[in-house]
Amino acid sequence: EVCDVLLTNTCSPAMQAVLRCNIKRGISTAIRKIQPQQKKVRVRFAPSPTGSLHLGGLRTALFNYLFAKRNGGTFILRIEDTDKAREVSGASDEMLRILQWAGIAPDEGYGVGGPCAPYVQSLRSEHYYEAAEQLIKAGLAYRCFLTTEELDQLRVEETAAHGGLIFKRSRFRSQLADAAACRDREFTVRLDTDRVASIVDASMPSNSDAGDDGYSTDVVVQDLLCGLVRTPSSQVDDCVLLKSDGTPTYHLAHVVDDRAMGITHVLRGAEWLPSAPKHALLYRALGAPP
Repeated sequence: EVCDVLLTNTCSPAMQAVLRCNIKRGISTAIRKIQPQQKKVRVRFAPSPTGSLHLGGLRTALFNYLFAKRNGGTFILRIEDTDKAREVSGASDEMLRILQWAGIAPDEGYGVGGPCAPYVQSLRSEHYYEAAEQLIKAGLAYRCFLTTEELDQLRVEETAAHGGLIFKRSRFRSQLADAAACRDREFTVRLDTDRVASIVDASMPSNSDAGDDGYSTDVVVQDLLCGLVRTPSSQVDDCVLLKSDGTPTYHLAHVVDDRAMGITHVLRGAEWLPSAPKHALLYRALGAPP
C-alpha cells in the first residue's frame, strides 16, 4: 500500500507498474536478508534539510520503516543539519509532512519527540565536542593546522605522483609539524586511522604490516547484504571530524548520534559503502562495536 501511495501521480501508468514490481521485489529481498539482533530494533532516517525530499530518500525511509515494523522496532526521524550553507528554511517540516503523507510517519524523532531528544544535530553540538576531545586525549585524533591552500597543494602533488591524495598523519608528519608551529592558525580535528586500526587489530598481528607509509591492516565491515567488506587501512584517509569553524562533519556526528540513540541497524544507499571503513574505525575509537 505504501508503494502505491508513493507512485500514484508521480509516474505514467506503465512506469508505475515497472517501479512497483522492482520496489516490492527489492524490499522483499532486502528485508529477508537482514536478520534482527536480540535487542529491540531501532532504525533511523536522517536526511539533510538542503531541499525537497527526493524519491531516493523516500525509498530509504521506506526500507527503514518496513524493517522496523516487521520486527516490532522503532522508526526514528533525525535531521542532520550540519551543512548550514546549503540548508533550506522549512525543509525539515516539509520532510516530516511528506513522510506522514506517504504513510511512513516516524515513531520517534523530529516533530514527534522521544527519549533521545533533541533530534536535530545543530542542537547536539556539545556531544560532538566531547567526543572529539575524548579522541584527542586518547591519541586517536589530532589537530590539523594545514590551511586549505596547503592541502590543495598536497592534493596536486599527490595526484601527480600517486593518482590521488589519501591524507594520513603517518605520511605527512613534517608538514603537520611545520603547520602546527605557526601561530594563530585555525585547525580541524582529524581521526588518526592508522592509530585506531593498530589498536583494533592488536590481537591479529599476522593481518598487519608496518611499511614506509605507516601501519596497514584490513578494516572489515560486516554488511548484511554484501557480506564482509575488506578495505586496507592504508586506503582509509584521516577524515575530518570537526571543521575549522567547529562544526562537526557527517562522519563524526552520525556515529555519535547513532550510539547515543541506540541505533541497531543502518539502512542506507550503497553509495555510502566506501565510507563505511572510516565509520567502523570511528565506532571502535569511541569504544563501541560498529
